[in-house]
Amino acid sequence: MATFDLGAFQQQISSQNAALPPVDKWNPDFCGDIDIQIKHDGTWFYMGTPIGRKPLVKLFASVLKREGDSYFLVTPVEKVGIQVEDVPLIITQWQKEDGKLLLTTNTDNDLIVSSENPIQIFADKKTGDYLPYVLVRRNLWARLHQNVFYQLAELGEEQELDGKRHLMLSSGNYSFSLGEL
Repeated sequence: MATFDLGAFQQQISSQNAALPPVDKWNPDFCGDIDIQIKHDGTWFYMGTPIGRKPLVKLFASVLKREGDSYFLVTPVEKVGIQVEDVPLIITQWQKEDGKLLLTTNTDNDLIVSSENPIQIFADKKTGDYLPYVLVRRNLWARLHQNVFYQLAELGEEQELDGKRHLMLSSGNYSFSLGEL
């Protein structure tokens, strides 16, 4: 594990003035792994202790970067590896607005399901179950919380897709499957 000063890292992040920093453009040297883990339920841990301050979790999530199957927290001058059990974000709320599906992550980021933010079915890395995930930003995916999934499933319509029966929903002109029936 790398020597890591949580306070200094937080100060580096806080000094950035953009709502979502351009982490995809930052390529600092890798400084090593740190003891931050995002559990399956979306809870962030530092050195085995839950990070209870939501503003700090939101701040860290804003500088989260995924490269291949690895996750990093980055600033313009520092890049540290963290562990993620499945995906770093969970969709905890939803609403339908003007025929579009608006989703909210556990870090209070909103997105509209569309071709830019598609929903796809993947195997959960912890359970192996095939579940719906949505692309949030910059190669970061969020899993639909079980409650959100069940609520959306009630709205779905059975349709044929590629010769199989699927539970389909739409958001504006974008249609997607919540899974094969």
